[in-house]
Amino acid sequence: MANTSHRDDTALVKRARDGDAAAFEMLVRRHQDTVYRIALRILNDSADAADTSQEALVAAWRALPDLDDPETFRAWLYRIVTRRALNAARARTPESPTDLLEGERPGRGPGPEHHTVASGLRDALAQALLDLPPQQRVCWILYEMEQMTYGEIAETVGVTTGAVRGRIHRARAHLVEALKPWR
Repeated sequence: MANTSHRDDTALVKRARDGDAAAFEMLVRRHQDTVYRIALRILNDSADAADTSQEALVAAWRALPDLDDPETFRAWLYRIVTRRALNAARARTPESPTDLLEGERPGRGPGPEHHTVASGLRDALAQALLDLPPQQRVCWILYEMEQMTYGEIAETVGVTTGAVRGRIHRARAHLVEALKPWR
């Protein structure tokens, strides 16, 4: 199924590069949720994430004729949003870490104690993620939360797979240390 989606993306990219706005709209519909989640988890602010993801999609539309290999569209698009989100994050200081884990909130649990502990752990993890250097945070988010492979992340952030592995390893070590009180 992933192969079919990838082939479909490639065909849509080729059509969009030829000026077919409807084809690009289909690509946007397929990827907009992931683009937004990546921006949200980097920026930690839903309004900024919405703006950044919209800007990234517009930038992708404008730069689409320059995309050499239509098969790399997904990584190329995620690279655009990652860079824009990192630039926006550098330009401001985050206010609250809780949005980093949006969608990771606990569902119905055994009771209020469970929710209190889970909420505290979620907040501690979100804060620990904010404390990571941006390059480590991006790699960890793409791997752990977006389930991208090392290769896809390397292509997205423009580094080697070895660098991705190292960044994720250092991020995990930091998170383990930061979350020791929750053991």
